[in-house]
Amino acid sequence: MLDDVVDSGGIDVIIQNESDKPVPRCPHGPALLFEKTGNGEEKGRRFYACSACRDRKDCSFFQWADEKVSEARMLAREEQNRSKMPLFSHQEYCSRFREFVSLPLEQRRFCVDCQLLILPREWANHAKHKALSEDITVQRLKRPSLLLCPLDNKKSNAQYLFADRSCHFLLDMLLGLGFQKILCVGTPRLHEVIKLRKMEGKSPTMKSLLLDIDYRYCQFYAQDEFCRYNMFNHHFFDDEEVVTFFQRFLQEEGGAKVVMVTDPPFGGLVKPLANSFSQIAVSWKNLNKVSDASQMPMIWIFPYFFESRILECFPSFSMLDYQVDYENHPLYKHGKTGRKQSPVRLFTNLNPKEIILPQDEDFAVFVRGMCQQKTNTVQSVRHAHRRMIVPGTPGLLKRIAGKSKTKKKRKTAS
Repeated sequence: MLDDVVDSGGIDVIIQNESDKPVPRCPHGPALLFEKTGNGEEKGRRFYACSACRDRKDCSFFQWADEKVSEARMLAREEQNRSKMPLFSHQEYCSRFREFVSLPLEQRRFCVDCQLLILPREWANHAKHKALSEDITVQRLKRPSLLLCPLDNKKSNAQYLFADRSCHFLLDMLLGLGFQKILCVGTPRLHEVIKLRKMEGKSPTMKSLLLDIDYRYCQFYAQDEFCRYNMFNHHFFDDEEVVTFFQRFLQEEGGAKVVMVTDPPFGGLVKPLANSFSQIAVSWKNLNKVSDASQMPMIWIFPYFFESRILECFPSFSMLDYQVDYENHPLYKHGKTGRKQSPVRLFTNLNPKEIILPQDEDFAVFVRGMCQQKTNTVQSVRHAHRRMIVPGTPGLLKRIAGKSKTKKKRKTAS
């Protein structure tokens, strides 16, 4: 959707090579390069803007590509970037967490306003803030997504958290396919459920690493469990140290197969996302010394109406019509609580024939060939629906039937 806004506004995203000239930075890391493609006077002119935020209200960074920036402005920008950094380093957050869990239950407090686990010596600084002080158990701390307030900006870092039902389906499916390491890119709830299942002995061999731009998760996870990462520009915020943990996780030692599962903000631009995911795949290839023909297994979770854009970037992907549900989305919830059927689907380079979708729900693999036959398309889909449940069948049949009727009318008219 935002891709359409960019296109219709006469602006295109330019993916740069690492060898290109240095890129200016905002608090969210290296900026993206855009080019004006309209018919105005500024056609062809390029500029840099924030990679993570499409609204200038969220990040005001802007710079023309051919602009000469004064030293004073550069210093002011660096100071602003520093002011937007988290209060503590990841190591400091980990140290605070260990101290926090060692406290008696009655001394554990979470500041809702600051979204911070606070220690007794800090209570006075948060006296006027809303705080939680009841039942902050170790078990509750293992589900930080239930404690933190989800980010809700659709144009940057909106956090719609998977329903547990969707998490368990994904994990059961991936375990069945032999994967033992899951790279969770922007999927904090999935990472959380993996760790819980491992503790319960349900998935003892499964490991996960969360990559997310939300620094608040530094409070709850060690450095080998969470890396602060911007998926729009493939930027790791803690540089070399974090990259080491990331690379170590990608290595398939002892036959531990790695798969990436990502759930980007729906308002995100597809092209920069695809570029970041491609760079992750390149790292996977280099670290595991696999052939160029090999592909890193991926599942990209996104609305189905972005299908053409995703396939343009990853032609080997196919769409599975499993409806992904979210716990905190006002519309896309499972059952009677949701007002609409979720349009969010799975795009993957995994073999669809090997994926078993739930038998007790109206889902099945979208057999793309059934909808690409030149003749009897509607009849083929209807026949398939009688044999197995085809994804999104009602809307799909209406669209296909509508096209068929249009063709018949044209033939009749001629």
